[in-house]
Amino acid sequence: MFSVLNFEINTNFTAQRMASLLTSRYLITLLYFLTFCFKSLIADSNSSFSFNNFGSNSSFESVLALYGDAKVVNGSSSLQLTAPLVSSAGRLIYKNPIKFYSGIPKKLVSFSTYFSFSMWSDSRNGDGLAFVVFSDGYPVDLFDDSGSFGLSNGDSFKFLSVEFDTSMDSKYGDMNGNHVGIDLSSFVSSKAANLSSLNLGVNNGNRLQVWIDYESSSRRLEVRISKFGETRPFDPLLFEQIDLPKIWPENEGFFVGLSSSNGNSTQLCNVYSWSFKTRQSPDWMHSEPLEPMVFKEKKENEIKIHKENDCVMRILSALILGIGLGALGSFIGMFIWTIFANKRPIAPEEYAMTAVAHDKVSVNEKQ
Repeated sequence: MFSVLNFEINTNFTAQRMASLLTSRYLITLLYFLTFCFKSLIADSNSSFSFNNFGSNSSFESVLALYGDAKVVNGSSSLQLTAPLVSSAGRLIYKNPIKFYSGIPKKLVSFSTYFSFSMWSDSRNGDGLAFVVFSDGYPVDLFDDSGSFGLSNGDSFKFLSVEFDTSMDSKYGDMNGNHVGIDLSSFVSSKAANLSSLNLGVNNGNRLQVWIDYESSSRRLEVRISKFGETRPFDPLLFEQIDLPKIWPENEGFFVGLSSSNGNSTQLCNVYSWSFKTRQSPDWMHSEPLEPMVFKEKKENEIKIHKENDCVMRILSALILGIGLGALGSFIGMFIWTIFANKRPIAPEEYAMTAVAHDKVSVNEKQ
């Protein structure tokens, strides 16, 4: 009898232990699933890098690619995009394509970039330097001798660029050979600013620094420039309303880079540092436009539709997630209940209980 009782206790303990292990395993799986869902909900395409120099210790080649005549110079402290040769061109590209949209529901990302550079020529001016945003179908190793900065004019491939132009080309309507312009798949700048008015020159060998910011909530691109070592200007030199999805309606990814060519000159272009970061702006954050009347001209109902769609997507996402987690929790609860509610003591065959028949004995027989 003691053996049977001991066996039953051991069996119950083993069953409880197995149930505990199974429960722990499923709880860990559930926690992992919830963590994955949470990360998916708050994830944004946070593509970023920052290089203060391009020495061997920076390991920039793990994320940045050099094309054309681009190479490391000056004791690995800077990158030379163009060589002191006629018709030289070079390019520096971030290897990983960046997504236009991120998060659930998908939202257009914002980005910011900073770089410092210098250009110099002892003869005629070259094309200059451009910060470029390519679609992910653009052949980044392709250089076009007929275009500026080594780029095609946008007939086959679309691009967005901020040019630091050192050549006055009448066919593109350039104001002079010392200006900054914003280009949309064309070297005829949609907006341009004269750097001479700021006492800045892009082709005199002085080191300059540039900040370019795109704010997704306002669809605005801002450009700032100053001499190296000075503080970031409060007001942008240029700004332009640009709806990136309209440039590439069937493409969600893009590459970013710096591209330069010197044309028929021997212009040198050096890049000393470069950083880039994407971010997803919170719903409550809206950049204040420099020209508020631009946004007043937008139809009021269009803004309302945008907000309603965003709200509906949030509600649907929450409902789908809630239903899925509820179903998973119910399944786990029923599984655990089945384990603990249906367990019975189990005994081996040799200790199995058998029915015992009791014969009725009359009192008369006992007497």
